[in-house]
Amino acid sequence: MKNIIQLMLLLLTTTVVGQSRPEIHCKHFFGGFPFGAPATNDLIIHDIYALSSNDETKFADWVAYRLTIHEVDGELGLERNWKSEEWLDGDETLEASDYTGANGSEDYERGHQAPLGSFKNSLLASQTNLLSNITPQKSDLNQGPWVKLEDAVRDLILQGNKEVYVMTGPLYERTMPPLPKANETHKVPSGYWKVVILPSGPNSFQQAAFIMDQASGRNDSVISKIVSIDEVEKRSGLDLLWQLDDAQENNIEANTNMAWIKAWIK
Repeated sequence: MKNIIQLMLLLLTTTVVGQSRPEIHCKHFFGGFPFGAPATNDLIIHDIYALSSNDETKFADWVAYRLTIHEVDGELGLERNWKSEEWLDGDETLEASDYTGANGSEDYERGHQAPLGSFKNSLLASQTNLLSNITPQKSDLNQGPWVKLEDAVRDLILQGNKEVYVMTGPLYERTMPPLPKANETHKVPSGYWKVVILPSGPNSFQQAAFIMDQASGRNDSVISKIVSIDEVEKRSGLDLLWQLDDAQENNIEANTNMAWIKAWIK
């Protein structure tokens, strides 16, 4: 199974001259999957999110998910029971014990990419606690602007919108201290990006993009983290929304959409 998954990802990350990129039909993708992850990555598609796991860093290069009222509105009281990813070999991912002592020595918390709180009405919410979906995040970031943005995304659904798409992932722009008790070589992110897409009609949508550094303050505003999708692509090395019409893609990715975001996030 692992070899099949890696073959799929190789197809996802390889473009042959004169041929278009393959279309992967998955409910979690909007405008195409995030393109550009290493061919050695593992593509994993769970029921509530999809991700591309990096063998070198031991974390996902991107996570993509779609939210509706069925996932967001409710409370099933699920707990955070951390588990290793069953589709990855032991040397490709971390275990729960690797995070031992990380909060005390480095102020790292287990940061969800697809957040548990956004799937609290799903019987499959426990999938968010798989360590392939987790990265070390500084406490002030995790409990500050990061969770504020996650709350704001859920509010889009609670306000009556049918669906919202999210793509998120790490940045590696400077060296960060490793997890002190981890026995696998890994690479802690220096920051994170998130892109939010809200369909608003046939062939139209609102978009927002954010970059949050690990040094972010607990009281930092989400608005202060707004960037363009072009900036996310430049710094992550990924190509997003590439299945859209070129003119539409270029216009949307250059536009921060500041007015709409400020009306959405108070």
